[in-house]
Amino acid sequence: MKLICQSAQMEDYLLETPEVDYSHPLVVETAKKLFQLEHSQLEKIECAFTYVRDQILHSLDIQDKRVTCSASDVLQHRSGICYAKSNLLAALLRKEGIPTGFCYQRLILFEQSEIQYCIHALNAVYLAEANRWVRLDARGNKPGIDAQFSPSKEQLAFSVQENKGEVDYPHIYTAPHPATIDVLRKHNDSLYMYRNALPEYI
Repeated sequence: MKLICQSAQMEDYLLETPEVDYSHPLVVETAKKLFQLEHSQLEKIECAFTYVRDQILHSLDIQDKRVTCSASDVLQHRSGICYAKSNLLAALLRKEGIPTGFCYQRLILFEQSEIQYCIHALNAVYLAEANRWVRLDARGNKPGIDAQFSPSKEQLAFSVQENKGEVDYPHIYTAPHPATIDVLRKHNDSLYMYRNALPEYI
């Protein structure tokens, strides 16, 4: 799939926002622990991706009711849904000057008598040495989900089933989509929110 940048200005993918708060002491401290001066850009991307994927737990997987949103929130509680985890990955990489955007998929959330859909968030990262963007999904692996960092071949958490109404959106956004942030700001129980309030469209 050909990815489409929302902005032609690479600096727009380095901006700090309330959700991508990379100047926060928790983000700064985490970046110092993760990255070494000798790390290449690819090594930094893989290091940050692996950390967010494996060390920050998905709220549903651990049945954590807390709702996190900003990168610093996620680091403080060490959990979050995909919207929050994508904010953290963007913050860690933007802190290092690596352009990072936001991508989305429309996926089946529950397939029962009536199918329920949700919007799923992931990231796109610009690989300078290859002069191209690659999508990464730090949602967190578990049986049936095996997202990996691969500069040459995309390996996401979910494969889209277009015949069932799922959608792989091609756009790389400069900031988290307002619909995703709005749902996080409006709720204080992530398990209820996940099952009942996630947006179905962007």
